[in-house]
Amino acid sequence: MKPIEDEEDDVFLSKYQPSELKVSSEFLTTWLPFLSRDLCKDCVHLLSHRIRSLDPEHCSNKVETVNGEDKAVSETASPVMAWADMALEDCLKEYEKKESEELDTEEVEDSMKTPEKRKLSREEREQYRFMNVKRMEVFSCFERVEGKRVNILEGLELHTGVFSAVEQKRIVDHVYELQEKERTFTAPHKWMRGKGRVTIQFGCCYNYATDKAGNPPGILKNGAVDPIPSLFKVIIRRLIGWHVIPPTCVPDSCIVNIYDEGDCIPPHIDNLDFLRPFCTISFLSECDILFGSNLKILGPGEFSGSYSIPLPVGSVLVLKGNGADVAKHCVPAVPTKRISITFRKMNESKRPFGFTPEPDLQGIKPLPYEHTAPTSAAAEAISSSRSNDDQNGSNYNKRGSKPHEPRGYRSESREWSSSSSQRNGMSRHTHNREFRPKVKASSDNV
Repeated sequence: MKPIEDEEDDVFLSKYQPSELKVSSEFLTTWLPFLSRDLCKDCVHLLSHRIRSLDPEHCSNKVETVNGEDKAVSETASPVMAWADMALEDCLKEYEKKESEELDTEEVEDSMKTPEKRKLSREEREQYRFMNVKRMEVFSCFERVEGKRVNILEGLELHTGVFSAVEQKRIVDHVYELQEKERTFTAPHKWMRGKGRVTIQFGCCYNYATDKAGNPPGILKNGAVDPIPSLFKVIIRRLIGWHVIPPTCVPDSCIVNIYDEGDCIPPHIDNLDFLRPFCTISFLSECDILFGSNLKILGPGEFSGSYSIPLPVGSVLVLKGNGADVAKHCVPAVPTKRISITFRKMNESKRPFGFTPEPDLQGIKPLPYEHTAPTSAAAEAISSSRSNDDQNGSNYNKRGSKPHEPRGYRSESREWSSSSSQRNGMSRHTHNREFRPKVKASSDNV
């Protein structure tokens, strides 16, 4: 006859499945040394008996009595797993199953997807941007000069897309920093009564008119001036590398013009102390530049001439040939704030005393045209970002249109012409245009 307590145990255990009792027995057997710690021998024996009663068939060899004490026997062949471990195993199996299904789905989807676009190297990005710079260089305006009919605009080039919006902002911010330092020559001669724009010169001091010491207009031999800033050197390397100006005429001086609303530049031809070509870059706002062999002054900031060219923000205007030496140019009063940076190379005989060429501006080489633009896949990788950088009209041609064609510095027939028969879509390029803003004027230099 079973003891009453054994019968009560049977009633309690009958509520559970054999598998559940087996798991309980394995778990408690594993933890028996800990559960029986500090218990008397009788209590340990009773606890061991209770654990064995959960699964008598499999627990008979898992607890043995040593020196009158019941101890669990570990079995390396059948490691014991706790409930939490079993639950984790179930979760892992479910995860593995789900992951396997997802991988199968991804394999099917990947087979239908196009290959991932590769990232362009720095050299590829630069080459692609260079090949997409737009250039307009066939400007036509014929006037009689010394009895001959000549194209006074021969030699002008307008390059757009050279500087991105981000690059332009960085340059403008740097100009404001330089303005705050007030270290360089910043006192321009006022051409006539009115507001004069702020100028900051680097590399040399240019005298706009005969000064009190009797120095004629031109580069001052003893003028103290700061060297070209590092960021401006980066601009120069870009201009040379991207074929905007030739490597035979690397700029060694520059002048920054900071215009407020109403400031202007009167008609002039740049001094021959500087070689040709030279160039000017426009920032912050678009303005018009006026050309003509006989520009007329109508009033402060008001001029009339033969031909007007709009200068888009970020554009680079290159002047050489008749465009630099026959036609005068001027900037009528600007409608809003504007900054321009003009880069020029000094005639060696006119350089200031003690002038030393910048070592990091020597030996700059243009990018070769035989390196064509990146492949279509590479081009697609940056086409979306390029759309924000291009701030110019669709009437300009890209350099990449004929990447293998040698690049010269004379007018090429493949470029867009600004003659009257082809300017219908570009009405801003106009002949005989007068500017009559009611503002005041200033001195020379674009």
